[in-house]
Amino acid sequence: MKKRKLHTVDTIVIHCSATKPDHHVRLADIRRWHKAKGWADVGYHFIVLPDGTIEEGREITRQGAHTKGQNVGSIGICYIGGLDDQGKPADTITNEQVSAIADIVDNCCLSDAYNIKYLMGHRDFAGVAKACPCFDVGTKFFAEIIVHSLNNES
Repeated sequence: MKKRKLHTVDTIVIHCSATKPDHHVRLADIRRWHKAKGWADVGYHFIVLPDGTIEEGREITRQGAHTKGQNVGSIGICYIGGLDDQGKPADTITNEQVSAIADIVDNCCLSDAYNIKYLMGHRDFAGVAKACPCFDVGTKFFAEIIVHSLNNES
Protein backbone atom coordinates (compact mmCIF):
# COMPACT_ATOMS: atom_id res chain seq x y z
CA MET A 1 0.00 0.00 0.00
CA LYS A 2 1.41 3.37 -1.01
CA LYS A 3 1.61 6.07 1.64
CA ARG A 4 0.26 9.24 0.10
CA LYS A 5 -0.62 12.52 1.72
CA LEU A 6 -4.25 13.49 2.13
CA HIS A 7 -5.43 16.80 3.53
CA THR A 8 -4.87 17.08 7.29
CA VAL A 9 -6.23 13.79 8.61
CA ASP A 10 -6.81 12.85 12.24
CA THR A 11 -9.67 10.34 12.01
CA ILE A 12 -10.25 6.92 10.48
CA VAL A 13 -13.89 5.90 10.12
CA ILE A 14 -14.86 2.22 9.83
CA HIS A 15 -17.93 1.30 7.78
CA CYS A 16 -19.65 -1.86 6.57
CA SER A 17 -21.20 -2.43 3.16
CA ALA A 18 -24.51 -3.52 4.80
CA THR A 19 -24.58 -6.72 2.76
CA LYS A 20 -25.40 -10.32 3.67
CA PRO A 21 -22.64 -12.94 3.97
CA ASP A 22 -23.55 -14.56 0.64
CA HIS A 23 -23.59 -11.22 -1.20
CA HIS A 24 -20.16 -11.07 -2.85
CA VAL A 25 -19.41 -7.37 -3.19
CA ARG A 26 -16.23 -5.70 -4.36
CA LEU A 27 -14.97 -2.18 -4.89
CA ALA A 28 -16.43 -2.04 -8.42
CA ASP A 29 -19.92 -2.77 -7.05
CA ILE A 30 -19.74 -0.07 -4.40
CA ARG A 31 -18.29 2.39 -6.90
CA ARG A 32 -21.26 1.69 -9.20
CA TRP A 33 -23.73 2.21 -6.30
CA HIS A 34 -22.14 5.51 -5.32
CA LYS A 35 -21.93 6.80 -8.90
CA ALA A 36 -25.62 5.92 -9.35
CA LYS A 37 -26.27 8.40 -6.50
CA GLY A 38 -24.50 11.07 -8.55
CA TRP A 39 -21.21 10.93 -6.65
CA ALA A 40 -17.94 11.45 -8.54
CA ASP A 41 -16.49 8.16 -7.31
CA VAL A 42 -16.73 5.57 -4.55
CA GLY A 43 -16.90 7.37 -1.21
CA TYR A 44 -14.47 5.10 0.69
CA HIS A 45 -10.70 5.17 0.49
CA PHE A 46 -10.37 1.44 1.18
CA ILE A 47 -12.63 -1.61 0.78
CA VAL A 48 -11.73 -4.78 2.72
CA LEU A 49 -12.99 -8.10 1.36
CA PRO A 50 -13.89 -11.04 3.64
CA ASP A 51 -10.54 -12.75 2.93
CA GLY A 52 -8.65 -9.60 4.02
CA THR A 53 -7.85 -8.37 0.52
CA ILE A 54 -7.61 -4.57 0.50
CA GLU A 55 -8.94 -2.72 -2.54
CA GLU A 56 -8.01 0.95 -2.82
CA GLY A 57 -11.04 3.10 -3.61
CA ARG A 58 -11.14 6.87 -3.80
CA GLU A 59 -7.67 8.32 -4.08
CA ILE A 60 -6.32 8.93 -0.60
CA THR A 61 -5.34 12.44 -1.70
CA ARG A 62 -9.04 13.24 -2.24
CA GLN A 63 -11.62 13.92 0.42
CA GLY A 64 -13.88 10.94 0.99
CA ALA A 65 -17.67 10.82 0.85
CA HIS A 66 -18.49 8.36 3.60
CA THR A 67 -19.69 10.16 6.75
CA LYS A 68 -21.92 13.21 6.28
CA GLY A 69 -20.31 16.25 7.87
CA GLN A 70 -17.15 14.32 8.82
CA ASN A 71 -15.38 13.76 5.50
CA VAL A 72 -12.85 16.54 5.91
CA GLY A 73 -9.97 15.17 7.95
CA SER A 74 -10.99 11.52 7.76
CA ILE A 75 -10.18 8.32 5.90
CA GLY A 76 -13.07 5.94 5.17
CA ILE A 77 -12.58 2.18 5.34
CA CYS A 78 -15.45 -0.16 4.45
CA TYR A 79 -15.46 -3.88 5.19
CA ILE A 80 -17.75 -6.12 3.14
CA GLY A 81 -20.53 -7.45 5.36
CA GLY A 82 -22.54 -6.13 8.29
CA LEU A 83 -25.83 -8.01 7.81
CA ASP A 84 -26.82 -11.51 8.91
CA ASP A 85 -28.66 -14.01 6.67
CA GLN A 86 -31.99 -12.34 7.54
CA GLY A 87 -30.70 -8.90 6.54
CA LYS A 88 -30.40 -7.57 10.09
CA PRO A 89 -27.33 -5.63 11.32
CA ALA A 90 -24.71 -8.06 12.68
CA ASP A 91 -21.02 -8.19 13.48
CA THR A 92 -19.89 -10.24 10.48
CA ILE A 93 -16.34 -8.91 10.22
CA THR A 94 -13.82 -11.71 9.68
CA ASN A 95 -10.50 -12.07 11.47
CA GLU A 96 -8.82 -11.43 8.11
CA GLN A 97 -10.72 -8.15 7.74
CA VAL A 98 -9.79 -7.07 11.27
CA SER A 99 -6.14 -7.77 10.52
CA ALA A 100 -6.27 -5.94 7.17
CA ILE A 101 -7.94 -2.89 8.72
CA ALA A 102 -5.34 -2.88 11.50
CA ASP A 103 -2.65 -2.87 8.78
CA ILE A 104 -4.27 0.16 7.10
CA VAL A 105 -4.53 1.96 10.44
CA ASP A 106 -0.91 1.11 11.26
CA ASN A 107 0.28 2.44 7.90
CA CYS A 108 -1.60 5.70 8.45
CA CYS A 109 -0.58 6.05 12.10
CA LEU A 110 3.07 5.25 11.43
CA SER A 111 3.27 7.56 8.42
CA ASP A 112 4.60 11.07 8.91
CA ALA A 113 1.88 12.22 6.51
CA TYR A 114 -0.91 11.62 9.05
CA ASN A 115 -1.67 12.46 12.64
CA ILE A 116 -4.36 9.88 13.44
CA LYS A 117 -5.98 10.53 16.81
CA TYR A 118 -9.36 8.84 16.38
CA LEU A 119 -10.58 5.47 15.17
CA MET A 120 -14.37 5.48 15.03
CA GLY A 121 -17.31 3.59 13.64
CA HIS A 122 -19.79 5.37 11.39
CA ARG A 123 -22.45 4.98 14.09
CA ASP A 124 -20.26 6.77 16.65
CA PHE A 125 -20.95 10.21 15.18
CA ALA A 126 -23.76 12.40 16.51
CA GLY A 127 -26.90 12.26 14.41
CA VAL A 128 -26.08 8.94 12.71
CA ALA A 129 -29.04 6.58 12.94
CA LYS A 130 -27.28 3.56 11.42
CA ALA A 131 -25.83 0.43 13.03
CA CYS A 132 -22.79 0.66 10.72
CA PRO A 133 -20.26 -0.92 11.17
CA CYS A 134 -22.33 -3.21 13.44
CA PHE A 135 -19.77 -3.54 16.25
CA ASP A 136 -17.90 -1.35 18.73
CA VAL A 137 -14.80 -0.18 16.86
CA GLY A 138 -12.80 0.73 19.96
CA THR A 139 -13.29 -2.65 21.58
CA LYS A 140 -12.72 -4.66 18.40
CA PHE A 141 -9.56 -2.90 17.24
CA PHE A 142 -7.79 -1.78 20.40
CA ALA A 143 -5.94 -5.04 21.07
CA GLU A 144 -5.39 -5.78 17.36
CA ILE A 145 -3.77 -2.42 16.69
CA ILE A 146 -1.53 -2.70 19.76
CA VAL A 147 -0.31 -6.12 18.55
CA HIS A 148 0.32 -4.79 15.01
CA SER A 149 2.19 -1.76 16.34
CA LEU A 150 4.42 -3.95 18.52
CA ASN A 151 5.13 -6.29 15.59
CA ASN A 152 6.05 -3.34 13.37
CA GLU A 153 8.55 -2.05 15.95
CA SER A 154 10.56 -5.28 15.96
